[in-house]
Parts: sequence; structure tokens; C-alpha cells
Amino acid sequence: MPFSDSPNARSQSITTAELDTYGVLNRHATKNPAYQVGVSEDKGTRRTMEDAHSFVVDFGGVRGQGFFAVFDGHAGKHAAEWCGAHFHQYLLSALKRLHLPVPDILNQTFHDVDESLSRMCEESEGKIHSGCTAVMAFLRVEDADGGQSFLPPSQDSDDLGSLSSTDSAGGPSGDEGKTPKPKKKSRRSLTGGRLTKAFKSLSGSTSPKTPRSQSPPEKFIAEGATITTPPTAARRVLYSANAGDARGVLCRAGKAIRLTYDHKGSDKQEAKRIIDAGGFVMSGRVNGVLAVTRSLGDSSMKEFVVGAPYTTETELCDEDEFLILACDGLWDVTSDQAAVDLIREVNDAQVASQMLLKDAMANHTSDNVTVLVVRFKNSSA
Repeated sequence: MPFSDSPNARSQSITTAELDTYGVLNRHATKNPAYQVGVSEDKGTRRTMEDAHSFVVDFGGVRGQGFFAVFDGHAGKHAAEWCGAHFHQYLLSALKRLHLPVPDILNQTFHDVDESLSRMCEESEGKIHSGCTAVMAFLRVEDADGGQSFLPPSQDSDDLGSLSSTDSAGGPSGDEGKTPKPKKKSRRSLTGGRLTKAFKSLSGSTSPKTPRSQSPPEKFIAEGATITTPPTAARRVLYSANAGDARGVLCRAGKAIRLTYDHKGSDKQEAKRIIDAGGFVMSGRVNGVLAVTRSLGDSSMKEFVVGAPYTTETELCDEDEFLILACDGLWDVTSDQAAVDLIREVNDAQVASQMLLKDAMANHTSDNVTVLVVRFKNSSA
């Protein structure tokens, strides 16, 4: 991928459509019936901006699905900028080719992205050596069995349609195949990878299952892409994953629910893993260098600073109001509940993201700040 000449990380420009986005990266849909997205960013007191963000409305060609992510770079902008442009493509590819529960697919996606960044470092002879923390969420529309039986029989249950022609080159390739009947989903966090064992999820929230609807889905076909609108009885499941200290917080009935885990050198479990692998933690930093214990990239420290994510799975209900994804530039100076309280009465997601950004600046954050807010709309609305 050709990087921008700017020393600052560049995210794909945000555009707007009335309803159909056709999978175009960072394109709002003003009449999206499922949710509204707002993004605000500022380099703060830092000399350069090393954050990037991305979102895709109606992700995978299913009305109401969504992909949302924030990447916080360090030691340069390249890892974050590249992830902002390509991470969603890797997730699309993994969903198409793997017949696994979604948390496992997220784990594989992080692994694949990490491998690609390592190759990029090797091919650049070490010139591109940066890393980034990552927090992402995948809002998936499912039937009661965790599948997508509302898709036409001619499509695989995880068929994602075609990628937008505006997407950059550099995404993964993979063989497509028939998808078997959906498996029952795991409620565990899976952090497997080449260097780590599985860690159990520390949280996860579910709601009662919604009975499967027998009504046929409505379909829209335009610009070479097929958009499927699921039955109204379909359930919405929010899958999240993070590596590092970028954080995701869900507001449920006014209460802040953290969906992620801060991977820092000060964490005893993470420190033990690093010591067991032959490294050390000094002053809260891995080998005295990096404050986070998991990230994407950072190839020179990959033996210790792994890319395996922490994942959660949460079935959304009518009490779920919005999601905040942000880098540590916000969370260093704001608590989860304070952030939720600040924007709870703000219906406009863009205004809400701006308020959180301004609050972080007012509280003298010393880091770049990127805030992405997803304001949910109830299916009955």
C-alpha cells in the first residue's frame, strides 16, 4: 500500500450516502435504520497524529450490520494507517473462508493482519517497523441459531458480497467454499495464536434469544452489490476484539459495560506471560520499551508483544444505547462511566464523539485522541 507523504496517519475520507453505501469504507448512511456513526480525532499535544479509524455501514451486504475500528499507532504511523485501510478486508475474507464461531474468526483476522504487517516490515528492510493497538466491533445480524438463514439458498451463510471497487489494493485472498450449518457459538474469549495459549474471556453479556422468523428477507440490488434486509425478528449480536489499551465501552440502560481488556505491562497476567516467554517488564514496559503488551505490528518484539486479541460477544437488547470505541488518549483521562454519562442524552453520534474529544482535551490528555461513537436504533423505532 502506498502510504501518504504526510507524517500524520491518514484515514479514508468520510463520505455520505442517503441509504446504500455498498460496502464503501467510511461512508455514512443518513437513513440507516440500525445505527448512526460519529468519529472525531485530534493529534492533541503530540507532534504527529498516529491514530486511524474505519467503519463500514451494512457490512458484508447485510442491512443493519456494521464494522467499526480504531487503531492507535506508535513508533510511526504506518501500522495504524495500513490497518485503517485494510483491516475490514481481512475480516471479510476470514468470514467468507472460515467455518468457525465469530470470536474465532476475529482471532484469526488479528493473526492474519499481524502476519501481513510483519511481512511489510521484512520487505521494507525494517524501515516500516511501527505497531498499533486496535479495538474493533462487528455488529452482526443473526437468526436464533447464530446463523444467517435469511440469506438466499444460493449464497453461503457467510457470503459477504463483493468488496467496493473503491477499496484499496492490499487485502487478503482466500478460497471460497460451501459453509456448513452454523455451529453453536462459543461464549469464550479466544486469544490463540502462534505464541500464546487461549485466555478465557473475563466478560460477555447475552440476552434471551429471539425466535427465528419465517418471513422472507427483502433484497436490494444496485451498483453490482446485493443488500439483504433481514427479518425484523432477527437478533443483533455485537462482537468486539482488542489488542493493547484501546477500549470499547457499551452503554446499557445508562451503565457503562467494558467490552475490552487493557493489555498493559502493569497487568500481572500479561507480565507473567511475557516473563514466561523469556522477556521482562521494567517500569510497566515490555523489555523496558513498550507500555502495551499486545499490538499489531511491532515485529521486532513479536515474541513478547503478541497480536492475539481479547474478544467478547454480546447480544444487543432494547436497553443498549450506544458504543464508544476510543484509544487511550481518551481513557487515560476519562473513566468508562464518566464517558457514558457525558453523552448519554446526546442523540447525534457525531456531536457525541466531538464532546468526548473536547472533554479529553480539557482534561489535558497527553496523547492523540480518536473517538468513534455508534448510536443504536431499536428495531421497533
